[in-house]
Formats: sequence, structure tokens, C-alpha cells
Amino acid sequence: MKVFLISYLFFIYYLFNFFQKEKTFKESISDGKLIYEDFCVQCHLNNGEGIEKIYPPLNNSDYLLENIDKSIYSIKYGLKGEITVNGIKYDGVMISQGLEDTEIADVMNYITNSWDNNLNIQITKKRVSELKKWNLQ
Repeated sequence: MKVFLISYLFFIYYLFNFFQKEKTFKESISDGKLIYEDFCVQCHLNNGEGIEKIYPPLNNSDYLLENIDKSIYSIKYGLKGEITVNGIKYDGVMISQGLEDTEIADVMNYITNSWDNNLNIQITKKRVSELKKWNLQ
């Protein structure tokens, strides 16, 4: 009986996820703003400017906009080591915040389409899930 119940619950879970509609770009950006305010604003600040030589900017960031997969990867798995953003070197550590792939897609959609950023390309959960640890080392 227990095995049947567990199997049934897994079936319902997968069925729900199979038929779950993909968020619109606008919905993803809106959800991403909430995630940004909970997880990112402490370092990168409300306006995405960061703190020079300590926390890199996300607003008008050449690194962010030219390295989408590396940026996704750093949110998903963390980042350590030197990077150059807008000509300034940063050598800090950003730990993974433990976000789900959908949340990472949402926050990426928010930061790449906020302030002075206008990437206008929707990052999807599928794209985030395809980045496995060590792919971009």
C-alpha cells in the first residue's frame, strides 16, 4: 500500500510539472525582482551598481551581458576567482544561494532586463538546467 501511495504521488507530481505552462517573460522578470530583493540586493544593491572592487555591478555590466552562461553558472554553483567587469578586476567569492533552476532563470531575466540592461532574451529553466557543474570551468 505504501509503495502504491508513493508511486501515485510521484505520478501526480510529474503530471503537474508536465502540464505546467511556461511563465511569460514578464512574469519571469516580475518573479526575478522578488528573488533579487531577497538574495542579491545586499551585495549588488538596489540599482545593480555593486560596490567597486568588492561586488561587481550588474547594471550595464559587460561581463554579465557577454557571458550569460557563466553568469547563470555563477548563480547556480557560486563563483570564486578573478573576473573583470567594465575594466575593473574583482577577486571575491559568491556562494551559491541554493536557488532552483526556475528561480535562477527568473533572477537572470530580471537583472538582464533592469536598470540600463535590455537583453530582451528570455532565459529559460531548460537553459539553466543544462548547465552542469564543471561545464564552464
